[in-house]
Amino acid sequence: MSQTTKLALAASLKKLLLQKPLDKITVTDIAEDCGVGRQTFYYHFQDIYDLVEWIFLAEAEAAIGGQKTYDTWQQGFLQIFQMALANKPLIMNAYHSISREQVERYLYQVTYDLLIGVVEEQAVGLPVREEDKRFIADFYKYAFVGILLDWIRRGMKDEPQAIVGRLSILIHGDIARALEKYRTDRR
Repeated sequence: MSQTTKLALAASLKKLLLQKPLDKITVTDIAEDCGVGRQTFYYHFQDIYDLVEWIFLAEAEAAIGGQKTYDTWQQGFLQIFQMALANKPLIMNAYHSISREQVERYLYQVTYDLLIGVVEEQAVGLPVREEDKRFIADFYKYAFVGILLDWIRRGMKDEPQAIVGRLSILIHGDIARALEKYRTDRR
């Protein structure tokens, strides 16, 4: 029942975001729209921003679930774009409000989870330190999130498939080359 209530509260917030900005929505608004009491909201979430973060994380897991390999990273990244488009009012409101940091933190986490899977897969059999693998994943994470944030800032107008296609061309083979450079047996 707990997950059902969280999903209902999330749906209410998304519905309310179509009517007014995030900073004008109260816990009472969400609870009334959802048909529950304020205490029910506070049983599940500390505040509205906690709900926003929960939505981001739940949707991210659904978006990239099994797309963490070299052959599927493009699909995972495209699904992150598509998830953002599907939640455009939430993303735009969060981005342009005080919870912008949450949007960035969410995007960094989701993108890192996707990329570390790709790096780990490409590093199989290579003597590469864990900290170097994390560094490579972080490097690409910051590049990808920068592109995502710029896309959000500009109103999400560019076609996600085109962006991911350009990224794919740009980094084709680069992760494997980076791992080769960090081999511990070459130092």
